[in-house]
Amino acid sequence: MKERIKHISLLLVLLVGLKTQAQDLHYSQYFNAPLLVNPANTGFNPDYDYRIGGNYRNQWANVGTPYKTMGIWGDVKAFGNRFENGWMGLGGSIIKDVAGSGNLSSTGAYASIAYHQMIGYNSLLSGGFSLGYVTKRVDISKLSFDNQWNGQFFDVTIPSNEPFAFSQTGYLDMQVGLNYAYFPSDNVYINAGMSVGHINTPRESFFDASIANGQLSRRYTAFVNAGIKLQDLWIVNPNVYVSKMGGSWETLIGFNANRNLSGDGYQQLIVGLYYRNHDAIIPMLGYQVNDLKFTINYDATISTLGNLNGTRGAYELSIVKSGIFSNSSSGVKCPSVKF
Repeated sequence: MKERIKHISLLLVLLVGLKTQAQDLHYSQYFNAPLLVNPANTGFNPDYDYRIGGNYRNQWANVGTPYKTMGIWGDVKAFGNRFENGWMGLGGSIIKDVAGSGNLSSTGAYASIAYHQMIGYNSLLSGGFSLGYVTKRVDISKLSFDNQWNGQFFDVTIPSNEPFAFSQTGYLDMQVGLNYAYFPSDNVYINAGMSVGHINTPRESFFDASIANGQLSRRYTAFVNAGIKLQDLWIVNPNVYVSKMGGSWETLIGFNANRNLSGDGYQQLIVGLYYRNHDAIIPMLGYQVNDLKFTINYDATISTLGNLNGTRGAYELSIVKSGIFSNSSSGVKCPSVKF
């Protein structure tokens, strides 16, 4: 029994370590959390003046206490009448992550700004910056450690002798990014971007600096996607997303496609399929009515973790609402692929 508990505890520690060092906070629907991926996405919404979105992810529910990630975000075009063929984007986001039996929680609030400039008639260059503050907390009283094993159970009255210095920590976090979009025709759109997160390499640790440095590695993220309209019935969006933090990589590749249900684009069915390298197969389904979009996906585990969770990895839900201000004078300054 003791060995079994040790194996389970070790597994959970490894999972928390993987999530912290390899993944950071992330969503499979990265394109529905654009400000988290790249601050240059702030205000990059050609057909609308603003967007508001929400995301929720529940992960590894079959392996101990599930990991839950949730966030809200919004952005708006600004100063479109002050720049020739350009505009600014202003945005903000709040993201929260809760993990494990110790209620390890992370809350981050970010503000972002971007500038978008048309280059000629069919390309757009964007640059953005975000600044945020992140707090992390853990309830140490809910954790148990190896030296608290009394031969039959974990006795929390036995001192853990772990060198925790804090149960809460906080730090400033910075991210920069660039985007480039190309519109060769009314039926084709190509977009590529890259960003660098944690550019100030903040320290994140519950231990004293003399015990553990806890300095975060920079996170490098790049993506390429496209929109291709087929006979006014489908808009297909192939995507490739790559992220590197420290010595760990995440690669996501696949597509989602919108099917025109109403003939005028007012109602759209969304289907998709993605693959995360050595981790999961991700089917996706959604529905869009006018400027309101709902999308859900399911991450079916294909890694060795599937032996423990029955391939049940995660499910994720996103809601995005876009709109135009009634007194808007910004206008559409770049092409877009739409029904």
